[in-house]
Amino acid sequence: MSEPFSVPVTVRGYETDVQGHLNQSVYLNYAEHARWSLLRAAGISQSALIGSGVGPVALETTIRYKRELLAGDEVEVTCAFAWGEGKTFRIEQTVRKADGTVAAEITAVGGLLDLKARKLVPAPQEHFRKLASDPGLFGL
Repeated sequence: MSEPFSVPVTVRGYETDVQGHLNQSVYLNYAEHARWSLLRAAGISQSALIGSGVGPVALETTIRYKRELLAGDEVEVTCAFAWGEGKTFRIEQTVRKADGTVAAEITAVGGLLDLKARKLVPAPQEHFRKLASDPGLFGL
């Protein structure tokens, strides 16, 4: 398997809590930023996705905090999709400090919502494959 897609992020001071640690909710923002960056890199714009009649939905997110992040820390946020047989998929993400230390692991379960029927579409990977100019970034 190739290296997962990743984006660099610098922890900003206003994202920290009273102890000086990256606020817990910001990890979700970093994960979301990496996911949308992967879609753009694969050739899927937000408008194209919505225009095709589907929208991504988050069904579950788990964050495992491993090491603290402080203002000014440089991190890489990875993003790798794992496909199953059903209507959902998993997204595995790691927030890694510049020295290689894992600061957090994020696992999400998602799906694609049919915007008219308001139900998850079967085989979401086929929608991504059809829309993407580089489906390999999704592991397809």
